[in-house]
Amino acid sequence: MRTGPQLLALIASLLFTPVASALSEYGIEGMGVVSTRADELRATLSGDGQRIVWASNREGGAGGWDLWQATLQDKRWTQPQPLALNSSADEVDPYLSADGRWLYFASNRKGGRGGFDLYRAPLAADGSIGAPQVLGPSINSRRDERSPALADDGRLLFSSNRDGGAGGWDLWSAPFQADGFGAPAALAGPNTPGDEIDGSWLGGGRGLVFARGNGQGGAQLWVSQCRQGQWGEAALLPLSFNSADGDTRGVLIDANKPGELVVSGRARAPRAGGLDLYRMKAPGVDGSGDCR
Repeated sequence: MRTGPQLLALIASLLFTPVASALSEYGIEGMGVVSTRADELRATLSGDGQRIVWASNREGGAGGWDLWQATLQDKRWTQPQPLALNSSADEVDPYLSADGRWLYFASNRKGGRGGFDLYRAPLAADGSIGAPQVLGPSINSRRDERSPALADDGRLLFSSNRDGGAGGWDLWSAPFQADGFGAPAALAGPNTPGDEIDGSWLGGGRGLVFARGNGQGGAQLWVSQCRQGQWGEAALLPLSFNSADGDTRGVLIDANKPGELVVSGRARAPRAGGLDLYRMKAPGVDGSGDCR
């Protein structure tokens, strides 16, 4: 029996498909609704899984980058709408708190301390979003602050290009306090003289996934685990398009499905436009919980 060229090509593609891709990548998020011809950056999901909020530069917003949301109906994202809190400046990096009380985000709107600052807006029981509140001076500096995310114990993780880090953009952590957050500290270990951004806690704070600039205008996603009070050496997140010449960033845990991540990037297929949103299995972590 002779094997045709099409069958041979199929067999070859199966043999050389990366194991990580076959096991951990679930595909594009919300084709045509969430992921569109525009750029979509950093999606956050509510704890009940009924709401997704993300940043996009698509038309129809207030200007620049805006925050958008969609709701789940019949297992599909529907009714994408810009949030009323958007301004003519940029609103990016949304994060829905696990308790459903707050939407955190970054903006370079007027009224901040300088550049991008971190804000939070209260969430009502009916799903409406209140007026944004700028976080205090212990968090926001005269430089830029972006990509907020919370650990189970309330620790705030964010990125900043302020002084006191390893250089460029660095990852910072601030403890939760009753009236807000305490003084932040740069994370020793993951930070380098380059840029570290878009961090998200894994395993309740025992691990960390973040984006590191590749020196070409893009970024790659890396994972670090806490070992006896110190962050270990970072390893590349196993994702087929997390390549040195690509741009993969904006990673967050799905609060409704903690075993899954939503990331921004440019896969060859499926693809809707520029930066799209993709879902994948979250890496397992077995680190200790004593890193601060």
